[in-house]
Amino acid sequence: AAAGLSYVGGYVINTYKSYDNFLQDKYALLPAVIIICVAVVMFIIGLIGCCATFRESRVGLGLFLAIILVIFIAEVSAFVLGFVYREKVKTDVQGTMRSVFEKYDGKNPESTVVDYLQEQLRCCGVKNYSDWTTTQWFNSTGNNSVPLSCCRQDVKNCTGRLDQPQEL
Repeated sequence: AAAGLSYVGGYVINTYKSYDNFLQDKYALLPAVIIICVAVVMFIIGLIGCCATFRESRVGLGLFLAIILVIFIAEVSAFVLGFVYREKVKTDVQGTMRSVFEKYDGKNPESTVVDYLQEQLRCCGVKNYSDWTTTQWFNSTGNNSVPLSCCRQDVKNCTGRLDQPQEL
């Protein structure tokens, strides 16, 4: 389990590099760091449990049980906090995404990240393609279209025009 958690934490940190323009809050990596710390603690606790079982130590097994109970309480607390603050996180991420979409010009690094995000997640805009109508890029191009990264991957010759929403 500790190895699995370590992998998940490392994967989240590695994936963060692709989306760091959307998650300007540096505390966004905190869950991944916590996951890795929990993996280290789980390894140590597992080692204590194995040694206590091997030696048939009542004190060691009692310590192991107490640690497992503390971990269970911490997991329940984390679940409750995640449930309580889910709307705040959603609002913060959407606000940051809107500000990054406002900076889109098709050339800067933020534009590359927006294109990558839309292609990987197969989406267009923050909520849908109509989000692009309020951006500076949309108004400056004057061609009534969204970036080509909004196009469905199975559609050939997509122009990104809003009068053809079935292609987006």
